[in-house]
Amino acid sequence: MGWGRNLARLVQGGDIIGLIGELGAGKTCFVRGFAEGLEIGKDAWIRSPSFTLINEYHARLPIYHIDLYRIGERREFEGLNLRDYLYSDGVSLIEWFEKLPETEVDEYLEVRIDHVGGSKRRLTFTGRGERYERMVEELKKIKKLKK
Repeated sequence: MGWGRNLARLVQGGDIIGLIGELGAGKTCFVRGFAEGLEIGKDAWIRSPSFTLINEYHARLPIYHIDLYRIGERREFEGLNLRDYLYSDGVSLIEWFEKLPETEVDEYLEVRIDHVGGSKRRLTFTGRGERYERMVEELKKIKKLKK
């Protein structure tokens, strides 16, 4: 959750964060930390949008928590009207980001979460586009400060 909180300090409206990881890797836990970092209310219940597909939360910036696990065909994406979320004033966090058609977004921050044993996770941040590359550099600085 700590990296989610750290990332929340760097975002602005319209940012897109793609989350990649196996079932149980910690994608929703990352979103919980991110929401805390965006000063969501203490009573907010951040849950996986596996069945609702999109959960909206109100914090310092709107948070759009999107889950593509159950989406398969192109027309299902079109029915979600994802562009309304992706190109808005909020921050979109997309679980199962690898399922998003490549034509939907050009620039984004990819967060890969790998389970490495026990309760340990390895997070890899990759920026696509200048703004997101700068975010990765800022996250690297935060990591160095924590050592």
